[in-house]
Amino acid sequence: MTEIPAAIQRFIDTTNAADDDGFVANFTDDAYLEDWGRGFHGHDGARAWNASDNIGKRSRFELVDAEQVGDDWVVTVTVSGDGYNRTSPIRFTVDGDRISRMLITP
Repeated sequence: MTEIPAAIQRFIDTTNAADDDGFVANFTDDAYLEDWGRGFHGHDGARAWNASDNIGKRSRFELVDAEQVGDDWVVTVTVSGDGYNRTSPIRFTVDGDRISRMLITP
């Protein structure tokens, strides 16, 4: 498997450690997150999504696969917890050492 950018690995690690502040800090100030058509902007948006759909649901991620697609990364994870429980791809755009865009589509 291809080595993933540090920002994406931190996304997984901070989720699994239930580190809310570390999770939010992993995103750029102007980040955009989209989860099945619901959009979230910036650190406030990342914090809201994290509370409603991620650490707030005690999610855990297991990395299954990763592939670079142009400037983006498509990372497939198996999700478990009190919410969504399946394997799903997540598309990331990384800016420097942080995530600037995250898309979860149906």
